[in-house]
Amino acid sequence: MRIAWAGSTPSNTPIWVADQKGFFKKNGLNAEVIAISASTIVIQALLTGELDLIIAPSATLVTSRLAGADTIMVSTNLPLFIDHIVSLADITTFEQLKGKTGGVNRLGTTSDMTLRLALRRLGIDPERDTKIIATGENPQRLAALSRNITQFTLLGEPLVHEAEKMGFKDLLDIGTLKIPYHVNAVVTREKTVKERRAFVGKVVRAFTEALHFIKTNKEETKALIGKNLKTTDPEGLERAYKAYNAAFPEVPRPSWEGVKTLLDDLAPRNPKAAAADPKTFVDTSFAQQLETSGFIKQLYKR
Repeated sequence: MRIAWAGSTPSNTPIWVADQKGFFKKNGLNAEVIAISASTIVIQALLTGELDLIIAPSATLVTSRLAGADTIMVSTNLPLFIDHIVSLADITTFEQLKGKTGGVNRLGTTSDMTLRLALRRLGIDPERDTKIIATGENPQRLAALSRNITQFTLLGEPLVHEAEKMGFKDLLDIGTLKIPYHVNAVVTREKTVKERRAFVGKVVRAFTEALHFIKTNKEETKALIGKNLKTTDPEGLERAYKAYNAAFPEVPRPSWEGVKTLLDDLAPRNPKAAAADPKTFVDTSFAQQLETSGFIKQLYKR
């Protein structure tokens, strides 16, 4: 099978674990795991059949499905936002973000969607009140902030810790807003689910085992995050593990609420989003089956 992921953040820990700790192999999957620079590129490869599955956010799923694709989410690894808005030290209130420039990976990607949704929840219109530009992945976003190209940006741990050490302000932990949204999920096509159901089931099981590994093997997981993010900062890795581990689910059932957040946000500007039923974007049967069969209870020895 061929599966791709995008973005160097700890939200991708489940696929790193599934691949590098042998859970794909254990489930009889000969996996070619491919890193691609942005989730917007990944979707094209899925739709042309170059990939069997992708690791993608609600945004990639929703935009492709509203455009007529048969994309479907079969499992979730991270069902809510947990990034932070980090700003220049002299910005101490949300109101002060008005008139400033914010940095994201690329326009239309998860980081962009996260920042815009969070700003709206804070009463700031991202289109009218701020300017949002593409400055690259987490390390490049921090570099743009330090050069004052941007005055605020979206970062995840362990780079929030790094930014604080450089004198920047951790203005908001978006996780405190508890916005349901699939930041990192397993997406495939309905065609694949229909024609290769047993195969998709094995993939979901491999991710479920990877999530269990993360929750029960802290030091090995931290080492893996450090290796993939090329960092050895012990406090930053501890903070990253703590933040992400708390948000990773035991049961990877993809909730329709994590799709509805985005549809509601798009609805005023997109009639298709307003008319869409979020329940048709997710297939919960694979995670449901693992739960009802007692597989997950057995994993956690309950």
